[in-house]
Amino acid sequence: MNREQLSQKIIDTCLEMTRLGLNQGTAGNVSVRYQDGMLITPTGMPYEQMTIDSIVYVDNNGNYEEGKLPSSEWHFHLAVYKARNDVDAVVHNHALNCAAVSILEKSIPAIHYMIAVGGTDHIPCVPYATFGTHQLAEYVYQGIQTSKAILLAHHGLIAAEKNLDKALWLAHEVEVLASWYMKLLATGLPIPTLPAEEMKIVLEKFKSYGLRVEE
Repeated sequence: MNREQLSQKIIDTCLEMTRLGLNQGTAGNVSVRYQDGMLITPTGMPYEQMTIDSIVYVDNNGNYEEGKLPSSEWHFHLAVYKARNDVDAVVHNHALNCAAVSILEKSIPAIHYMIAVGGTDHIPCVPYATFGTHQLAEYVYQGIQTSKAILLAHHGLIAAEKNLDKALWLAHEVEVLASWYMKLLATGLPIPTLPAEEMKIVLEKFKSYGLRVEE
């Protein structure tokens, strides 16, 4: 896709994220790898008001276009692309259940085989740092190397994938997992998890599993 097409895809992804109930207001942000950097949503702009000219190019050194302001979270988007060569799109949101689990500072354990969507046997939760800071970007850089989906403590979710359709699919799947986990925690009962050996089998099978969308 060219820049205009990618910019429109970013906007469409933001609108779909809201439609799916994965975000509120202007809280989330979306990016795609582009040239020597990325295209990312602007700061503080409602999704329905965005146009392709609103989308901001940020290079790998953090320089962005004059007259435009990228999302305040641009640091951790760049951190994801630097940490993983296998992803080209990032979706960040404050989905209700993911945010709730993150407030508990918990990772989501292997309560269901779909935990493998992130590429490991749990959905990690990285430590808290103020939004938009280099410290948060460093935590993201470390965490995203383990899993393509991570929770940010007291914050929300990051999902990274090969393209925006897959990244949004991943974000949606993790929100479902988080909703199950919150329900299980509410029972006060011990929570059974799948054994490590079973998760190894599942993770191997997941190498050819997932949303089949290519760009």
